[in-house]
Amino acid sequence: MAPPLPPNDLEHVLFHTRDLWDEMRGQRIFITGGTGFFGCWLVESFAYINRVQGLSAHATVLTRDPAAFSKKCPHIAEDSAISLLAGDVRNFIYPDQEFKYVIHAATDSSAKPGAGGALESLESILAGTERTLRFAATHGTRKLLFTSSGAVYGKQRVTHVAEEDRGAPDPLDPLSAYAEGKRAAELMCSLYAQSYAMECKIARCFAFVGPHLPLDAHFAIGNFIRDALRGGSIEINGDGTPTRSYLYAADLAIWLWTMLFRAPSVRAFNVGSEQAINIGDLARRVSFALDSGAEVRIAKEPVVGREIQRYVPLTRRAREELGLVEHIELEDAIRRTAAWCGLDRRK
Repeated sequence: MAPPLPPNDLEHVLFHTRDLWDEMRGQRIFITGGTGFFGCWLVESFAYINRVQGLSAHATVLTRDPAAFSKKCPHIAEDSAISLLAGDVRNFIYPDQEFKYVIHAATDSSAKPGAGGALESLESILAGTERTLRFAATHGTRKLLFTSSGAVYGKQRVTHVAEEDRGAPDPLDPLSAYAEGKRAAELMCSLYAQSYAMECKIARCFAFVGPHLPLDAHFAIGNFIRDALRGGSIEINGDGTPTRSYLYAADLAIWLWTMLFRAPSVRAFNVGSEQAINIGDLARRVSFALDSGAEVRIAKEPVVGREIQRYVPLTRRAREELGLVEHIELEDAIRRTAAWCGLDRRK
């Protein structure tokens, strides 16, 4: 059972979005992917703000397994302003009510070649997006937010990639299934916005850290926090040079809510931190921030002259057009995540 999000994080989200919520009064919002990392933050921050602000709003959250989610997050599932709808994003049965707002955050980022994994991921993104857009178009939706990905840019060849970048993944590489799916889904959003009286907002999301981030999945910072909490060494299987940046999840929630309410339709915005750090230094930063004394072990030596893999956004558009900034620094984000995960592990 996961503990509630930290009260100071929920207050942080409310403080920086307070002026956005009046239009939500008495309205309904439909959220796909509401039980994942993004979804838990969106649903719980909605429930908190709905309660504190007295919005009398209601959220319907699509989930494959309501019972499992209720067991994981009973404090969310038991909120009278939250309804769980059982179903798969590709073929869920449409609820009868109208929903002025929709957030489509359901996705599968675990595409693997072989055994149909990549094909299933691509099909899930495309069919799920089409199903959700069709639902929105026929159920009174005025504003829809689609959580896309920085993967749409393909191999990053600049220090900070901007929305104007026209790079792209290799369409013949099975590992591109997730990225190509997101690219096509963005186009689908644009076409629906053109054909229906609906605003489609596009958030190209990069890397994040915070409560609900899995510690045993393919997220390096989660693995490092896990290793530090266990008291062992922090292991890096590669050479430590890939470079990322990490936005704390409470800031992520602020950015996504702001984009839903305020972003122009069919205009992409990068979502993430500009503070680049390589994986080796990240492991050391985790060890230092948590005062764990964990030794960082890097399996391979960097190859001289090899191009460094980067995944870091330029967020000037979000700053200048929406007033969005990063509030919580990386070391604070690491400590907050570890503190919450420590509580989670004791449940």
